[in-house]
Amino acid sequence: MHDKRVALITGANKGIGLQIAKDLVGHGFTVLVGARNLEQGIAAAKTIGPDAHAVQLDVTSAASIDAAATRIRGEFGRLDVLVNNAGIAHVGKPGRSVAEVVQASRPSVASLDEVRAVFETNVFGVIAVTQAMLPLLREAPAGRIVNVSSGLGSLTLNADPSFPYRAAISAVYSPSKTALNAITLAFAVELESTPIKVNAVCPGFTATDINNFEGTRTVQQAAREPVRLALLDANGPTGTFSNEDGPLPW
Repeated sequence: MHDKRVALITGANKGIGLQIAKDLVGHGFTVLVGARNLEQGIAAAKTIGPDAHAVQLDVTSAASIDAAATRIRGEFGRLDVLVNNAGIAHVGKPGRSVAEVVQASRPSVASLDEVRAVFETNVFGVIAVTQAMLPLLREAPAGRIVNVSSGLGSLTLNADPSFPYRAAISAVYSPSKTALNAITLAFAVELESTPIKVNAVCPGFTATDINNFEGTRTVQQAAREPVRLALLDANGPTGTFSNEDGPLPW
């Protein structure tokens, strides 16, 4: 068995996922850079160093997920942390502004095909990857699952007229993160009698290609809370939703 703790981060070839991978290597982990495109994953892993390894992983492909789980068990023999970071906001033309995406995602005009596609990655992909990796996580002395969500998935926040991002609530991205929060809590409840801790995190409005780099936070800032949750000790919480400033309402 691999002697160092092993972490798998989905969608880790760029953006927040890449920064989480870099930070976890700094905490002594061997990191598996999950990427749909293996070449991009390999290139990203090289920027991190010898403790990073690329793993081809398309969260919408059962065959890809199964192959990744088989490789991790065969090559590393363990998995201590799973960060479900891969996510999409839309499937439309790249480079659109946030305002354009929000307009196209209004409940009155949103494409059902786009809603299904976003849910396929942001919700069903998380369930599928978590189910596939659970046998390894159950064998870990202190398994951790971190699901990268968003404050836009909080029904409580979006129901508050003073919430500054309320205007961005959509029928596409926002409900996918609401569903992800529900899935996070469901896994946490099922696993609460085990050493595995399951939590959701909002990294904040971060400048990445998911928002055409219009975000106001850096990836370094965005990675702090996911990394904290990945490093929780035995007394840490499970079934929580938080950002860097503290707990968030579901």
